[in-house]
Amino acid sequence: MSRPQITLLLSSAGRRVELLRCFRREAAWLGIDLRVLATDYAPDWSAACHEADASFAIPLCISPTFVHELLGLCRRERVDLLVPTIDPELSALSAHIEAFRTSGTEVVISGPDVVRIARDKLATARHLAAAGIPVPKTALPDEVEISGWDWTWPLLVKPRDGSGSTGILKVESRDQLAPFLGSEDHVVQTLMTGVEYTVNVFFDRAGVLHCAVPHQRYEIRAGEVAKGVTERVPGLWRIAQALGRSLPGACGPLCFQAFMAEDGRMAVFEINARFGGGYPLAHQAGAPFTRWLLEEAIGAPLTAHDDWRAGVRMLRYDAAVFPDEPAEAGTV
Repeated sequence: MSRPQITLLLSSAGRRVELLRCFRREAAWLGIDLRVLATDYAPDWSAACHEADASFAIPLCISPTFVHELLGLCRRERVDLLVPTIDPELSALSAHIEAFRTSGTEVVISGPDVVRIARDKLATARHLAAAGIPVPKTALPDEVEISGWDWTWPLLVKPRDGSGSTGILKVESRDQLAPFLGSEDHVVQTLMTGVEYTVNVFFDRAGVLHCAVPHQRYEIRAGEVAKGVTERVPGLWRIAQALGRSLPGACGPLCFQAFMAEDGRMAVFEINARFGGGYPLAHQAGAPFTRWLLEEAIGAPLTAHDDWRAGVRMLRYDAAVFPDEPAEAGTV
């Protein structure tokens, strides 16, 4: 009996070497012959592109030719699964799910409405609040100015479509908020304190939630967890369930971030409609989202579950890739 064959493409692959390796390990476990492709704006400077079986240059996702070029690549290379890895490309890809599907490529992405909510922090806060999910107080800068006495300073100012903690500022007074007045590209949120969690969640293609793995973020670097540990938090599981009910069209991997105060109260402040940067921690804890995606791709019975291990720690470090050196080069 022949082994199943899958061609997988990581778009905007950048540094996502460990995610690529997770797919390879699970393909081997399932007996799948996996070919991994990767794209990036400058693939020669992408560690994940050097780890892939082949890599390709693609325009930036803000380019009007991004989808056209990626769709053409998927057709030529007969890509079965396209896995986006960064927030800015999600809107364009979610709007063209059917075009990719018609060409034989399944995009691992939620529907356009889910992506729209996740990409806009004001929409995220309003949607979650309407679903009964606790969120930090969130408003446009002008709304804060009008009702300034109702807010407790300091506050956080964030880009509405920001990613990876980029552009977040703490403002101590109305004077420091002044430069943002009149802008609808930023939101203001109350400054939360307590324990910060990321929760990696998995939905099957029918939108059914199967798994939610919280990890406490002990150290963050460049917006991603550098040190973390998995932890079972019943309140976060209930939030994941409520989130799933409120997001028809959720599919594949997502993650959300939340704070838990000393009194146990929680507030969700962000949703990412993609693999989270800390996904390898959930994977190591026994929640192999990559295996489940491959099972769906080959039509195998889905083994998705929520029986993962708490107390699994991840400590990240920097590794180096030397693409111009031969594999048999001497030790450092």
